[in-house]
Amino acid sequence: MPIPTETTPLQARFTKGDLVEVDISDAAEVEKCFGRLDDGVAVFVRGTLAVGDRVRAEVYKIKTRFLEARLVEVTAPAPCRVQPTCSHFGICGGCKWQHVTYEEQLRIKHKQVADALAHLGGFEAVEVRDVLPAARQFGYRNKVDFSFSNKRFLLPEEIDVPTEELAKPEDFALGFHAPQRYAKAIDIDYCYLATPEMNRVLAAVRRFCLERGLSVYSTRTHEGFLRNLVVRQSEATAEVMVNLVTSSHDATLMADLAKALQEAVRSAPLTVVNNVTDRKNLVAFGDVEYVACGSGTITEKLGDLVFTISPNSFFQTHTAQTVALYEEIRKAARLDPADLLYDLYCGTGSISLTLAGACRQVVGIEVIESAISDARANAGHNHVDNVSFHSLDLKNLGPFLEEAGEEGRPDVVVTDPPRAGMHPKTIKTLRAVQPGRIIYVSCKPASLARDAAALCEGGVYTLQTVQPVDMFPHTNHIESVAVLDSGAE
Repeated sequence: MPIPTETTPLQARFTKGDLVEVDISDAAEVEKCFGRLDDGVAVFVRGTLAVGDRVRAEVYKIKTRFLEARLVEVTAPAPCRVQPTCSHFGICGGCKWQHVTYEEQLRIKHKQVADALAHLGGFEAVEVRDVLPAARQFGYRNKVDFSFSNKRFLLPEEIDVPTEELAKPEDFALGFHAPQRYAKAIDIDYCYLATPEMNRVLAAVRRFCLERGLSVYSTRTHEGFLRNLVVRQSEATAEVMVNLVTSSHDATLMADLAKALQEAVRSAPLTVVNNVTDRKNLVAFGDVEYVACGSGTITEKLGDLVFTISPNSFFQTHTAQTVALYEEIRKAARLDPADLLYDLYCGTGSISLTLAGACRQVVGIEVIESAISDARANAGHNHVDNVSFHSLDLKNLGPFLEEAGEEGRPDVVVTDPPRAGMHPKTIKTLRAVQPGRIIYVSCKPASLARDAAALCEGGVYTLQTVQPVDMFPHTNHIESVAVLDSGAE
C-alpha cells in the first residue's frame, strides 16, 4: 500500500464518521473497492461501486496507511454503470456486478486472475488470456438453492411500515439469505439467473406453502417443517426437478404439491422429490428421499455424454459454459493416445469421461464416495471403459502412486480442487512424480497462484498460460485453466 502523501498520521487527520470524496480506481475483496482521496490517501470503500465512480463515503475505520469507509452516495457515476435488471440487486448477495456492463465484468475478472498470479504467486510475465465470455448472461443456471426462513429480511422501504400494512408476512420467506444474515432470508420474487420454469416453480411452491399454512424451520428452536427448495432444469431435455427439503415426510401433502406444480410447469417434464432431514443445520439435502412424481432424476448432456442427475448429485451449474470449459481443458492437456491421465478431485467424472476418448486410460480420484459411485455409473451409461475411479483423500496420493508402480505413473494430470486449493502433500507428490503436464482448473485465483508457485519452485514446472473462463456472469467468481509444464515429454 503506498504511503500517504501527507506525513501527518491518518489517525490525527481523520475521525470516524468523517465524509470523504473518493475516486474508485480498482475492485478489492470482500465487497469493497479501492480508491484515493484527492491528496492521495488510500481508501477501501464498502458498497455497490464501479471502477470510475466518484463517491462520497463515511469513514468507519482508520488504519496506519489507509482508511475504510462505507458508501453514502455516488456523486459522479462511472461510464460502465448500467441499470441492474433485478429489483433485489444490492440487497440479495447472489449477484455482485449487475450494475456494470458485461465487458467491465470480464475486465475485472481478468485483472483478478492476473493480479493474484503476480502479487501472490510471483508470476509477472505469465500469459493470462482474455476471459472466455458466456454466451448467455441471464437464465444460465441449471440449479438454484432457495432457503425458507421464518424471519423475512425487511427491505429498506419496509423498515418503518407497521406489520399489518406490510405486503408480505414477516414470518415467511422463500429466497436467498441476505449477506451475513443467515437467520433471515430475502423473499425473492424472481431470480434472473434461473430459468423461467424455475421461477414458476418458486412462485408455485411459495403460494402452496402459504395457502396450507406450513411452518418454517427455525435455526433457534429447531422446530418447523420447511427447510429448502432446490430446483434443477436440464438444458438438454428441459426436464425440471423440484426437491423440497423438509424436517418430516407427509405423503399426502407431497402428492398435492406435485399436482400444483404440474399445473404451474406444463411446458416441461417434471419430477418432484422430498428430501427429509432432522439435522440442525441448513444444508440443502436430506438423509431420506421420497419421490412424489416422475423418476426422481433428470438427464443432462455435455457434448455427446449423457448424465443422470439425482437430487443430491453434484453437476456444474452452467451447462453450456461447462462444455466450453472442458474444451479448454482438452486443448490444454494435449493428450496423446498412449497417455495415462489422472483426474484429481474428479467429482462425478465429467472431466474424466470427456477426455477418455483422447488417451489410453483415465484414473479419477475423489474423496467423496457417493461421487465416485456416480462417476462409475456415468461411465457405464456412456459405455466408456478406459476409466477407473477411486475414493481417496488426495493428500494420500503418494502411497497410491507408489502402489501403482511405474506403469501407474501419469503422463498428464488434470486437477480441479475446491476453492481452498490442493493439499501440500498432493503438491509434494506431483513434484516428485513430475508428470509432463499439469492442467490446474481453478475456481479461486489466490489458490491457483499459491499452488502454482509451489509446483514451480526450483524450476520443477513452468506456468505457461492461464485461460480464464466466465462460468458465472454477474458474480465475482471466475474459473481458470492453467497449464504447468515440466519440460519432460
